[in-house]
Amino acid sequence: MNSVPEVPPEVSSRFLPYEDRRSHPMQPHAKDELNEVLRALSIPFDLPVVQWRITEWSDDGTRGMMMPYADPRAYSDRLNDVFTPAGWSRKYAVQASAPVQRSKRGPAAKILVTCEVTIACIGTNSGTGEEWSDKENALTGAEAQAFKRALSCFGLGRYLYDIDGQWVELDERGFPTKIPKLPRWATPNGWLAGLRPKLKRNRHALIRANGHANDGGRPSPETNDHRQSLIVAIEATESKIGKRLYRGLLKNIARVWIPQQIQETSVLEKTLAQMQGAERGMARLEAAQARLAPETVQRVISSLNAPPAKLEDLQTLHTLVVALEREADAETPP
Repeated sequence: MNSVPEVPPEVSSRFLPYEDRRSHPMQPHAKDELNEVLRALSIPFDLPVVQWRITEWSDDGTRGMMMPYADPRAYSDRLNDVFTPAGWSRKYAVQASAPVQRSKRGPAAKILVTCEVTIACIGTNSGTGEEWSDKENALTGAEAQAFKRALSCFGLGRYLYDIDGQWVELDERGFPTKIPKLPRWATPNGWLAGLRPKLKRNRHALIRANGHANDGGRPSPETNDHRQSLIVAIEATESKIGKRLYRGLLKNIARVWIPQQIQETSVLEKTLAQMQGAERGMARLEAAQARLAPETVQRVISSLNAPPAKLEDLQTLHTLVVALEREADAETPP
């Protein structure tokens, strides 16, 4: 099925010159045409292409939050229609981490995929995807995630990130009793008519509502003061734990880039607790490294594929610290 909606002739006709100019550098006067192509990539997919899946469940299991998504083939179909198959390419790089012990499941490695997508006369963007190795079709899932994230940098499929999840009732088998409808702005006709998304709601607040409506009350000044103090305390941890781990924790806990984007006080408190745990972990890491010869430290780090400068989560930090401390204890005479 064609994933490209019908666009006005004055827009679609501007795609054609790119087929003739793929082998030539972009000229300054082509900027307007480039913008038209990028706008065409940002148009939502046709409605039959968009699917829904449950990403969160209520505490009692009777409701599920559904989010829209599109199959990777919808993305490649759009590229083929706009640029032809010869006008774009993609390249994958696959890595696997050392197996790590998880708290509620058995040990597994992380499959890490980087996808580079190149569009002639526009450029190259990359995206990353990851999945646990014990999950069925882990590599396929990580590749699809990386591919779609790379294309979102060009604007393709990016609108899906602006759609709020919707809570629906589930039947006795756990299937949704109805499929949500897309907002009008997220349809090709609505988008081409100039409709755009409103300010996105806080997804964590929506999840915490557990399918029920929030009271919608405004926070008190005391709440705002407490919230600001939490933000300041979180920001202060960046210099102590390193930017990579700091950003990784923000992403894993709250799905944000900066703590100011966190609206829920409880999420701020959880984030601060994790940051402080990371501080203690880094202190233990430095102490363990000081007790060992550099070559021993490097051997342990290499065996776990966990260089300290690239740590992004507490579980990997904990695994590395415990391994180094055990090594140090084994070398210490009784």
